[in-house]
Amino acid sequence: MKVDQYHIPVLLNEATQALVSDLSGFYVDVTFGGGGHSRAILDQIENGKLLAFDQDSDASVNHITDDRFSLVRQNFRNIQNVLEAFGHGFPVGILADLGVSSFQFDNPERGFSFRFDERLDMRMNKDAVLDAYDLLNTYDEGQLENIFSQFGDFKAVESKRLTSNIIEARAKNKLTTTQDLVSCIEFLVPQKVKNQFLARVFQSIRIEVNQELNALVEFLNQLPKVLKNEGIVSIITYHSLEDRLVKNFFKTGNCKGDLEKDFFGNISKPFDLVNKKPIVPGDAEIKLNPRARSAKLRIAKKR
Repeated sequence: MKVDQYHIPVLLNEATQALVSDLSGFYVDVTFGGGGHSRAILDQIENGKLLAFDQDSDASVNHITDDRFSLVRQNFRNIQNVLEAFGHGFPVGILADLGVSSFQFDNPERGFSFRFDERLDMRMNKDAVLDAYDLLNTYDEGQLENIFSQFGDFKAVESKRLTSNIIEARAKNKLTTTQDLVSCIEFLVPQKVKNQFLARVFQSIRIEVNQELNALVEFLNQLPKVLKNEGIVSIITYHSLEDRLVKNFFKTGNCKGDLEKDFFGNISKPFDLVNKKPIVPGDAEIKLNPRARSAKLRIAKKR
């Protein structure tokens, strides 16, 4: 499979050009995917090194043949342990593109999209135990309501209605395919907003299946320990839940956004913002890649 079929890199130039400051430095791309961002980094460095992470075994099809490049099949929540084992010291730049790859969305067998009638899956790591099928057929009422309210931004009454219909449907027959899920909830909203509604439902389930926000928090908390002083981190987010975590962390040094001060009253935070406001795609990029429309790039430098 060609790289351009796998994933169209979002904010490619903006994310990588700000990242590379040392042509001989060590860099990390924690979301390899189709390899577009990694290739852009390699194009800019000379005799530096690049380590890439991806928990999805399918990403290996895009492995880059280059002595400067290494790919590990790991979730970025394990960044500190992996870097210690890798032995190249502290990276001068770390990049994360938090979006689900186009390949994962467009491959029916992965069960990420309601456009196809396939088995409910949604695992980014195909070896993970929990998938969408297990979640929808085993989670209790409170767990399901919490998922939809927290990760889909549904109101309490909406989460209850969603959950009630899912539980009623699964009592008759297990929800096995994406269409099984769609058919028991799509009538809850008018046809004109059905796609947006289903996208939020599927997002909620996907985030829970992959523990995406927990992994992001763990990754962010390790950044001050693994990044070189004055090193750069570029992070691309796609929805408000993850963007809020990144924004808070860069501004305050913690994901809750609480300002902490030292003994002398100085604000204790490990990063300074490079861009005060997030960088977003222009009209031309969105036209070429509609999935980029919600992307936000935040860049920070370690003190």
